Amino acid sequence: MSQAQELPWEAIQFYATSAFPCSYLPGRMARSQVATPSERVHADAYSDLITQGFRRSGGFAYRPHCDQCDACISVRIDTRNFLASASQKRAWRRSAALQTRTLVPSFSSEHYALYLKYQRARHPSGGMDEDAPDQYRQYLLASRVNTRLVEFWQPQDTGPAQLVMVSIIDLVRDGLSAVYTFFDPEAKESLGTYSILWQINKAKALNLPYLYLGYWIEHSPKMAYKSRFTPQERLIDGRWVVWD
Repeated sequence: MSQAQELPWEAIQFYATSAFPCSYLPGRMARSQVATPSERVHADAYSDLITQGFRRSGGFAYRPHCDQCDACISVRIDTRNFLASASQKRAWRRSAALQTRTLVPSFSSEHYALYLKYQRARHPSGGMDEDAPDQYRQYLLASRVNTRLVEFWQPQDTGPAQLVMVSIIDLVRDGLSAVYTFFDPEAKESLGTYSILWQINKAKALNLPYLYLGYWIEHSPKMAYKSRFTPQERLIDGRWVVWD
């Protein structure tokens, strides 16, 4: 019998979830299409799935599959032709002193504390601000693909550097995928912008043409920042279309 990692991509099947309240558009119901069984979604299979609009949450690959709604649009940045705006250049300079360390995902109480601090400041009463350690592990650390955890540290005038940001990043065949980033909400720097710029530069250094940013939703303020990174491509009717 073939091992799971040897099975072809065509062996993966898909199912639609039950409807649930949309996290981004109030008053709407959402539905997802999930690749199953999840253990067959290894690195190669996921590289194919992400080009078709799928994302990863823990060990599961999914994409929006809503009834009468196509507001979620997959976005990827053309890293080779990306041009930073004036504000993005300022954000890069302000955080240029940050030190980074790239690790295999594993639980850290320091990471977890920063995650809760971020959720409670940015997404209060959203549910994730009360995630237990096991929920945090399943959401961000569980992975069957090529995933890295990147720490960002702020040097201090006296004493050790301070952890200010963590990014979870997947390596896929033609790029990097920005899974999730959380940071110190009290920081004055534009850390979220800096993390995307850092990932664009990392993809360039690896000679990878794309940074996958997940879903952009026109009428969701939470997603507005993604449209500021250009040129980008958007998945429209199954085709990646250049969007300047």
